[in-house]
Amino acid sequence: MITSGQQSAVRGQRGVICHLSFALCFLFAALPPVFAANAQGVTNDKVDEAMKRGVEYLLTKQKPTGEISDDRYSTAMTALSIMAISATGHTPMEKSREGEALKKALEFVLRDDRVEKGYFGERDHSRMYGHGIISLMLAEMVGMGVDKDQDIRLRERLTKAMELMYWSQERKRPTDKDQYGGWRYQPKDPDSDLSITIWQVMALRAAKNAGMDVPKSVIERAVTYIKRCYKSERDENGKPKNLKSACGYQPYNEPHFASAAAGLRALQVCGEYEALETKGSADWLKEHRAKYDDRFFYYGAYYFSQAMYQQGGDYASGARLWLENLFLEKQKPDGSWHSDDGQEREAGSVYSTSMALLSLAVKCHFLPLFER
Repeated sequence: MITSGQQSAVRGQRGVICHLSFALCFLFAALPPVFAANAQGVTNDKVDEAMKRGVEYLLTKQKPTGEISDDRYSTAMTALSIMAISATGHTPMEKSREGEALKKALEFVLRDDRVEKGYFGERDHSRMYGHGIISLMLAEMVGMGVDKDQDIRLRERLTKAMELMYWSQERKRPTDKDQYGGWRYQPKDPDSDLSITIWQVMALRAAKNAGMDVPKSVIERAVTYIKRCYKSERDENGKPKNLKSACGYQPYNEPHFASAAAGLRALQVCGEYEALETKGSADWLKEHRAKYDDRFFYYGAYYFSQAMYQQGGDYASGARLWLENLFLEKQKPDGSWHSDDGQEREAGSVYSTSMALLSLAVKCHFLPLFER
């Protein structure tokens, strides 16, 4: 395993100026090792050990092909696992069991049979969910490939994936204000929803961090859609009247934990830190904690941990303490996590374990988008 200082040096080779205080690195996949003190003085503790055990569990799920999955959504789950393992400080370049696993996993995702005309959600049936997840991982791995050839392939795959996102968003009719600006299950779908949209905007933000060109108009359209998902009446200037509300799954839907967390994080990665909807969502989430068996708990926790950290202060400290205690209690003896929600449970233990790891890894606050 490499040190956090070595990681920073490697990331600096990208040659792109970071928008925050650290050199460009993975969105999820470049936290400092959980087994050594980082720049903020975080040292070994029970959470570090839990993450270590979680990584070890994911390694047991890797197949000879490099795939890491429970035999469903193979490419998307492998990409999610890459980010989760990397979140503890590992890279494909290191000479370790984890490094070799990442190298094999990345090669699996980059295979020609994993993508169809730039669309990653077709071959493994993960739809635009998977496309966003895989694109996000590719963006965070740019500059971290094991050689020049792999880096070239990373950029080529990412460029095609981004082009598909643009094409999909442009298919929405401007006159259909409730759908315009977002994304849905399939690229050709005429409607939108927040759970798909956030994966795309996070991937695009990560790509921009990696030096890729992202049209401003794409983000502006996405922001318009995300704000329409915020549950509130509007005044004559279009400002929300309810300043303690949050986003629903689609416009006019009531907010719940997962949609509220996704909406808040989506606004943040689009640069809307001072928006009324951002503050309102954070305040709503501060008072509406989910139960472990609630629908899409892991999905919500993943965004909640990042979003509340960005808000800082009591938002961040309260969220971290709550999630750490909960995940420590729920981890299985083999290092995995399993959802109590039926739909998430069907996604498998690779999904829930990866999401738990990424939620816990926010404490290391080393990533560009994790920085305040």
